[in-house]
Amino acid sequence: MPQTYDLIVRGGELVNHAGRGRGDIGVRGGKIIDVGDLGQASAGQVYDATGLTVLPGVIDSQVHFREPGLEWKEDLESGSRGAVLGGVTAVFEMPNTEPATTNPEALADKLARAKGRMHCDHAFYVGGTHENAVFLGDMERLPGCCGVKVFMGASTGSLLVPDDEGVGAILRHINRRAAFHSEDEFRLADRRPLARTGDWASHPEVRDAESAIRSTRRLVALAKALGKRIHVLHVTTAEEIAFLADHKDVASVELTPQHLTLTAPEAYERLKGFAQMNPPIRDGHHQSALWSAIETGLADVLGSDHAPHTREEKARPYPASPSGMPGVQTLLPIMLTHAAAGRLTLERLVDLTSHGPQRIFGLADKGRMAEGFDADLTIVDLKARRTISHQDMATRAGWTPFHGFEARGWPVATLIRGEVIMRDGEIIAPHRGEPVRFLETLAA
Repeated sequence: MPQTYDLIVRGGELVNHAGRGRGDIGVRGGKIIDVGDLGQASAGQVYDATGLTVLPGVIDSQVHFREPGLEWKEDLESGSRGAVLGGVTAVFEMPNTEPATTNPEALADKLARAKGRMHCDHAFYVGGTHENAVFLGDMERLPGCCGVKVFMGASTGSLLVPDDEGVGAILRHINRRAAFHSEDEFRLADRRPLARTGDWASHPEVRDAESAIRSTRRLVALAKALGKRIHVLHVTTAEEIAFLADHKDVASVELTPQHLTLTAPEAYERLKGFAQMNPPIRDGHHQSALWSAIETGLADVLGSDHAPHTREEKARPYPASPSGMPGVQTLLPIMLTHAAAGRLTLERLVDLTSHGPQRIFGLADKGRMAEGFDADLTIVDLKARRTISHQDMATRAGWTPFHGFEARGWPVATLIRGEVIMRDGEIIAPHRGEPVRFLETLAA
């Protein structure tokens, strides 16, 4: 007797753990039930994916959606709108809001704000501080929490734990993998006088490669001494890549599309403050090392570090201009373009945006195109040619550093738990986002 499904995604090229091949996906109750030839099956809804490529749902494990407190830059609705328009099915949002997400009440407030407003699935980081270290073991187990985030170097917001004693205290009290912004605040403080007013090209001199590797060495030493797992966010230097290759027992590695694409000094000359972020865009020597981490398998995940500021804020003369740039909507088009150019395979891209987050963060039912997992799918047209533009960005900031970038490959549909949320650039099922579940907190 033929099988019946709620939805069949039919005839697309599937890219998953088994490689690439044409096939169908049968969905029932929001879950993937079958993957293969479902030509004899029927469904209440059929998505014809002929000529398209079907990926496991893209997960962006580092976004700053600025709510509460900074909604003129972004909010949970607008940020998640950009996510699903860009083919992203789930996001992990950062704690440096106002107030910062440093206690259970602030986490509960974010989850309440997300309910009925966010378009994609979501989880929130809790910010680690000197004051809340002893409570983090309980907070990291709360529903909707993706883990603890620590700023070892100052960035946007007030969260900062620069000292080994503070970082060690946080690591002692937690059990899940913690995420770190790894720049040495003490060296950064010494180098701030090197900033040249109005010259954004001095940003990577102020926040130099030594600031990054010095902090990462300290962090890895603490993690090894305490037997803890760490996730080093937005790695940017050749020195860190070489160092972290010897410490994969404790450290996972995140890269960003912008550090893989933009280079200094050209980016600063062309984009000025719109190229400013922390850690900085660096020169081709460092970028080549990041690509080697893609090729060798050292890199575990890609995150956008979506961190919008308004045009007016970014136009202030350096160093008064804030660091950060939008990216959740452009993560996939940028990386599909690199894949089209032969910089990485689609299988490797899937590993970085779906399988990697599933492994590193222990997602309970997401991150794989396999039976029993949530039917989160990102459907792309590899033949599409689109020019990224400011006016197409959903972010409230209204700009992208990739304005004018010719993308090769484009997301045409975003499916979350078996429902088509975005199709052909239009959100057709809004506000369906739910909290992400994690293996280490299922019993919480």
